[in-house]
Amino acid sequence: MFEAIVAREDPGPDAQSMFTADPSAWLVISQGGWWYRAEYRVVPDATGSNLEYTLLNVAETAHRFGRFTGRKVIEAAPVAFDRLVTELRAELE
Repeated sequence: MFEAIVAREDPGPDAQSMFTADPSAWLVISQGGWWYRAEYRVVPDATGSNLEYTLLNVAETAHRFGRFTGRKVIEAAPVAFDRLVTELRAELE
């Protein structure tokens, strides 16, 4: 699952966004724009793995406006994550 997340999130070498993949921590971090960072963590378990997703407001100046500016992204995040998990299941099974 880790490699599948990396393949989907890696914006490539010429991207304007920040991207980090740490296989030793099973962690993928993708930061775009001025206010948000998405963190995906693959957690192995007895049946395979679980995928955790965290969306963080990382705005340094105007932190309080990050939530307002990103409200549509925040509202859409649960549905987008469910879709991602469904697609990953289909891809990896």
